[in-house]
Amino acid sequence: MTKGFPKDFLWGGATAANQFEGAWNEDGKGVSTADVTTHGTHTTPRLVTYTLPDGSLEASMMFNGFEVPEGTTFKPDENYLYPNHDGIDFYHHYQEDIALFAQMGFKCFRLSIAWTRIFPNGGIDDEQPNEAGLKFYDDVFDECIKYGIEPVVTISHYETPIALTHAWNSWADRRTVDCFVRYCEVIFKRYQTKVKYWMTFNEINCISRAGWMSAGIATKERAVLMQAAHHQFVASAKAVLLGHEINPDFKIGCMLAYPLVYPYSCNPNDVLMTWKSASTSYFFTDVQCRGYYPSYMLKKFEREGINIVMEDGDRELLMQGKVDYLAFSYYMSNVVCTDPSITDTVGGNLFGGLKNPYLKASDWGWQIDPTGLRIALNYLYDRYQIPLFIVENGLGAYDKVEADGSINDDYRIDYLREHIVEMEKAINEDGVDLMGYTTWGCIDLVSASTGEMAKRYGFIYVDKHDDGSGTYQRSKKKSFDWYKKVIATNGIDLD
Repeated sequence: MTKGFPKDFLWGGATAANQFEGAWNEDGKGVSTADVTTHGTHTTPRLVTYTLPDGSLEASMMFNGFEVPEGTTFKPDENYLYPNHDGIDFYHHYQEDIALFAQMGFKCFRLSIAWTRIFPNGGIDDEQPNEAGLKFYDDVFDECIKYGIEPVVTISHYETPIALTHAWNSWADRRTVDCFVRYCEVIFKRYQTKVKYWMTFNEINCISRAGWMSAGIATKERAVLMQAAHHQFVASAKAVLLGHEINPDFKIGCMLAYPLVYPYSCNPNDVLMTWKSASTSYFFTDVQCRGYYPSYMLKKFEREGINIVMEDGDRELLMQGKVDYLAFSYYMSNVVCTDPSITDTVGGNLFGGLKNPYLKASDWGWQIDPTGLRIALNYLYDRYQIPLFIVENGLGAYDKVEADGSINDDYRIDYLREHIVEMEKAINEDGVDLMGYTTWGCIDLVSASTGEMAKRYGFIYVDKHDDGSGTYQRSKKKSFDWYKKVIATNGIDLD
């Protein structure tokens, strides 16, 4: 039996501009939703800060959904810490960081473009693109290409221009579609010879639970969030068609946060609940991969009294603008149960659930389930029959710097090894078409959910801490050389 991975497999690592780039207000960059989101912890929620029309300062929990009166201004408040402002300062360290990725042998590097670096106000009123922002990504992509590293670019990754929120509550309004498509046109044309792989929206399904983080929307109303999701579907389809017109060799995918869901028992009601829970994520990829709204969600909208406003031609557009591949994040699995006496819960990547007694959990309570990744790959490939791309998988943990400077993160090596083993089985035993694997994050960065630096993911340690202190010095963890060996042997040597 064949072992290892396809010869053109895309090994690499993943990041996001708002979590590691820094330089939040340099060289003409505008303010994004991430720039007004505070530091948090495992037990303390991140807040969104703003000024009400009467001048009073307020803050709301990022994940809960919130409403604000017209005339509210979202902006930083000097009483809070905003870790995204600095990140790990990739903006001034990109040459050093990409050189380290090259040392590991990266075949690809997933990163995002900060929309507000290109259009500081999101592209409202014929705003002209910011040349300094365009030049920065030219330099980053050139540095990748110098080492033979394929850039894999997320177009919108949790940092909607705040100007769009102020103007019309961002994606709640159809006008944001036009702004997004114009932004896509600029970057597609500018980087058409440098970038082949694109993704339209990071973890698009998270809009249903994190409207602010995902789409810059201040609302608690599900109907508004679902209308915003439709606008993102339309924007994605238009981007796919536009990108293929500009460069037919572009590969443009969608990206899903995929927490595999298990029933707590074989009780048929638990099994049914599992399907209902999973379908809330499948809905998004059903639209982007199949090109139409699934019947189960149309019936659900009908029961909830939600009427999705579509313009003439939207249905045809969704069918024509289907994505080329499906990218997804996988960190853990969840459990659901209809028995109200089962109450022991665990955390997760926006999607928490009940504790699975068969699994261990990370320091942040995320259940570790390598076999679940193989199951997820089979579920997704069977459903859509298009190439898959794992663009986030990793272990957030407390890393200790020893007296001699070493960082012995064997726990991270174990986590990644076990997941890679299951990937290989999915390819060679199950026949799944898997394009690549980019670990989250290949270098330490700010956690999206908690805003922490203490929750570290990378192969590279960055001397930056939650109180804002640090030298930004980079140092290799034990996992650095391990992953280098994995890539060099194309997934054969995992010891």
